[in-house]
Amino acid sequence: MADNNILYNVTIKIDHKVEEEWLMWMKEEHIPSVMATQCFIESKINKLLLVPDDDGVMYTIQYECENMRKLQEYQGSHAPKLQKEHQDRYKDKFVAFRSVMEVQAKY
Repeated sequence: MADNNILYNVTIKIDHKVEEEWLMWMKEEHIPSVMATQCFIESKINKLLLVPDDDGVMYTIQYECENMRKLQEYQGSHAPKLQKEHQDRYKDKFVAFRSVMEVQAKY
């Protein structure tokens, strides 16, 4: 059985007060730093719509990699530093959770 690509999804609720600056930082610095690890082949950022946003706006950042080995490489060698940078910069301004999915098909 061939390895299916893996989708690493980070869902973030960011405080309204820092949303614009955070989004720029994500696009210009954080996501390019994640992609520079060469563990992922594609990334995208999505804004969730039609969800309550009283205490923040929700986004998903999705990173696709070729296999679980690449994700494990990222998590072991790169994620702690990059996640700490985000935590230090936006402390008490966000909540996040991560999920991992196996890509079954693309159309």
